[in-house]
Amino acid sequence: MVIDFLKRSFDRLPIPEGKKDVFNLPNTISLIRIGVIPVLFYLLFSPGPRASLVIAILFVAAALTDLLDGYIARRYRIVTTMGKFLDPIADKLIVNTGMILMIPIGRIPAWIVAVIIIRDFAVDGIRNIASSEGMIIQASPLGKRKTLCQIFAVSALMIHYPFIGIDAHTVGMVILYIALILTVISGIDYFMKFYRTSIRPKS
Repeated sequence: MVIDFLKRSFDRLPIPEGKKDVFNLPNTISLIRIGVIPVLFYLLFSPGPRASLVIAILFVAAALTDLLDGYIARRYRIVTTMGKFLDPIADKLIVNTGMILMIPIGRIPAWIVAVIIIRDFAVDGIRNIASSEGMIIQASPLGKRKTLCQIFAVSALMIHYPFIGIDAHTVGMVILYIALILTVISGIDYFMKFYRTSIRPKS
C-alpha cells in the first residue's frame, strides 16, 4: 500500500515525460540516499551520545532504502541504466564516507578502511574488464554478506557510546572484523572467478 501510494504520488509530479526514465521513483530514492552524506560530516566534530545516535539512525535509514528502491524497480519494471549506475554508487558512497569520517576521531582503524576500499576498487576493475571482454562474473553471496556486516558495523561505530547497556563500539569492532574477513575472502573469490573465466576456451 505504501509503495503504491509513493508511486502514484511520484507519477503526479511535474516531471517531463522524456526525463521519467532518469527521475523515476527508485532513482530519486537513490539520490535522496546520497543526500544523507553531508549529514555524516558531523562525525568530524566527534559528537556526543545523542548526536551520534541520530547520525547512526540516519545512516541506517539511508542504507535500508537500498532495499526499497531495488524492490520498487523490480516490482514495477522500471529498471534503468541510470538506476544500475546510481544504486551501487550510492551504497558505496554512504558506507565508505561513514568509515572515512570516523578515522580522524578514532572510532575505526584506518588500515581496515583502506583494505575494504581497495578491495572494492579492485573488484570493480575486475568486473569492468570482464564486461569489456564479454565475460559475466556473477555477484558473490559473500559480497552481499560483507556489505550487510559493514552496515551493521558502521552503524554501531557511529553510535560509539554505550547504548541500552551494550558497548556499541566493541560490538561494532567485532562485526567490522567479520566484515573484513568477508571482504578479503569475497575479493579472492571474484579474482578466482575472473581467472577461471578468462582462461576458459572461447567457443
